[in-house]
Amino acid sequence: MDNNSIFELQHWLIKKIADCEKKPAIVFKGRQYTYTDLFSVILSQKKFLEKNNIRSKEIVALISDYSLESIGLFLALVENKNIIVPIASRVKNEIELKLQEAFVEKKIVIEGGMTTVTELEYKSENHPLIKKLQHEQCSGLVLFSSGSTGKPKAMLHDLDNLLEAYKLKKQRDSSLLGFLMFDHIGGIHTMFSVLACGAKLVIPENRKVDYISQLISEHKVNLLPASPTFLNLLLISEAYKRFDFSSLEMITYGTEPMPEGLLKRLKSFFPAIKFLQTFGTSETGITRTVSRSSDSNFLKLDDPNVEYKIINGELWLKSKIQILGYLNHDMNNFTEDGWYKTGDLIEQADDGYLRIIGREIEVINVGGEKVLPIEVESILLEMPEISDCLVKGEKNMITGQIVSADVVLAENVDPKIIRNKIRMFCKTRIDNYKIPLRVNVINDVKFGSRFKKLRLEEAKTDG
Repeated sequence: MDNNSIFELQHWLIKKIADCEKKPAIVFKGRQYTYTDLFSVILSQKKFLEKNNIRSKEIVALISDYSLESIGLFLALVENKNIIVPIASRVKNEIELKLQEAFVEKKIVIEGGMTTVTELEYKSENHPLIKKLQHEQCSGLVLFSSGSTGKPKAMLHDLDNLLEAYKLKKQRDSSLLGFLMFDHIGGIHTMFSVLACGAKLVIPENRKVDYISQLISEHKVNLLPASPTFLNLLLISEAYKRFDFSSLEMITYGTEPMPEGLLKRLKSFFPAIKFLQTFGTSETGITRTVSRSSDSNFLKLDDPNVEYKIINGELWLKSKIQILGYLNHDMNNFTEDGWYKTGDLIEQADDGYLRIIGREIEVINVGGEKVLPIEVESILLEMPEISDCLVKGEKNMITGQIVSADVVLAENVDPKIIRNKIRMFCKTRIDNYKIPLRVNVINDVKFGSRFKKLRLEEAKTDG
């Protein structure tokens, strides 16, 4: 490799990429690229930024999902000390809102083999967080999550600080599938982890079950990061019977709580695979975890960058890599001394392990009694008659709310008898007020683009 080219770029991660040379780096559209190929793309994208007058410190939106070009451009923007706003959506109104909320100055779109640059008129010079980051000459990252009203919150990370968490990653030869999205904290974590340890990233063109399974089989994927919703779809489809999963050593799951019944099913079908629960938020980054075992949804937060405590059953975090703040939202979910109130409800065992039992905003209130949807779902998923389900609250004149369950039935199950079967099955397992009073038989459970169940009717986005 040309040493002069290496010295053109100074960021430690790009130097690591250069050092990996002929190791496989990325598989995309059926073709494998080496780290030398990726480094060449980064150099080319750096020249592209110069040619298009994209200056250091500018806020630049990168509208794309994962590809060789988008990863190379992302890293060129890191080297250029830009504030990067990755957007994987193709919905025009959503894109425009995010461009505005992040004060984007240049928009780069990668689509159909073409890369275009557009200059925008949003002005950020008066925002104190952006001014602070630019003054310190740090690269930045803006991610979005949805509030209860559906308006996206623009979260600003010091990207140089965020990347420090990956600096000591050890080299390894493994193959990971980039299932999580390019603009999601989990997807960003996958990309940084793979590149920092010189592993191989297999990039899907879509996230259909059979296609993902085909990639696992063809490219001997060792690690699959996914959501419980997707993993259940994998079981329902029986794709594991049509494709070779023998290379899979680990499945990590997160983004939503894992029902215990589903985890038992998964472990019974994949006894040789290790299951690891991950945890992270867009606000505080991904936290290193240890699962009690592959068939347990109890975990420990084991990360030197993160402190935690449980206040009134809610998990609070303080991270060395948490956001500088929101660009368009107040900080009422942070305390004055920097603790982030996650909204996740936690059960703590005597041995110190934790279990996520739901979200505070999803709790169903039945006449003053609290019901956690994930507890009921886990029971329902133990029934052989039910292949998938979604539990939520519905308004009721007498009790305020009742428990409602949307259920997807297994083959050859009579929908006329399912309500009575559910009641009888649940009767000895949970309190009466937790048993679904309304049961709706549906063809499939609704989930968003990030493969998380859409439990709240008012949710407009699924950040």
